[in-house]
Amino acid sequence: MTENIAQNNYKLKISYDGTRYFGWERQPNKETIQGKIENVLSRMCDTDIEIIGAGRTDAGVHAKAMIANVHMETTMAEEDILEYMNRYLPDDIAVMTVTKASDRFHARYNAKGKTYCYTIFNGKVKPVFNRKYYTFIEEKLDVEAMREASDYLVGEHDFKSFCGNPKMKKSTIREIKSIDIKSSKGYIYLYFTGTGFLQYMVRILVGTLLMVGKGEMGPEEVKDVLDARDRTKAGQTAPAKGLCLEKVYY
Repeated sequence: MTENIAQNNYKLKISYDGTRYFGWERQPNKETIQGKIENVLSRMCDTDIEIIGAGRTDAGVHAKAMIANVHMETTMAEEDILEYMNRYLPDDIAVMTVTKASDRFHARYNAKGKTYCYTIFNGKVKPVFNRKYYTFIEEKLDVEAMREASDYLVGEHDFKSFCGNPKMKKSTIREIKSIDIKSSKGYIYLYFTGTGFLQYMVRILVGTLLMVGKGEMGPEEVKDVLDARDRTKAGQTAPAKGLCLEKVYY
């Protein structure tokens, strides 16, 4: 008699170094986070498995706590799934937790918000061993001016000026709950918490705040950039390696 295996919905918390990947989303003939995880789970279940991520981090972006869910049939306990995945995943991807979720749980649709952190090093001597996780800015930055500018960005606004997709047809209105800028020992950490973010939005926000920090734009001019709804008015897209997804809220 064949054993009936129930299908369960599993919630995964995943950490990864995005340096050598073309982002989260599965792409043909390219190394992606989703692709790597699905390959391991498909081998484990001996059938094609698809996972759903809370978002789609870009190429080179990192995550400390990406959330995903996956429906699959297995007799393995959660701790055994966790052990199997971490045994076969590469060293730059780790699954932190595996828990059973309700059938209706959806990592993307149920997410209420996210926090991203962008790391800048603004000291004299570049740290060597974590060089893949910060952007080095040689010019001395005015952090207070950057904080003042960030106040104009908090709240619900049309962030079209900060959207990297020129063909975006859906609404570009988003809500930023908070922007917290901290500095310590040459590092500057910019924390963005919002209900959702457009393509490259955080990196364009950082690029614009860097203009303020360098004195190329006054803090109050950030409001003009916001009101313009014109990508050419905002700063450059900051490099991917400084960006990390810190947390997803449910």
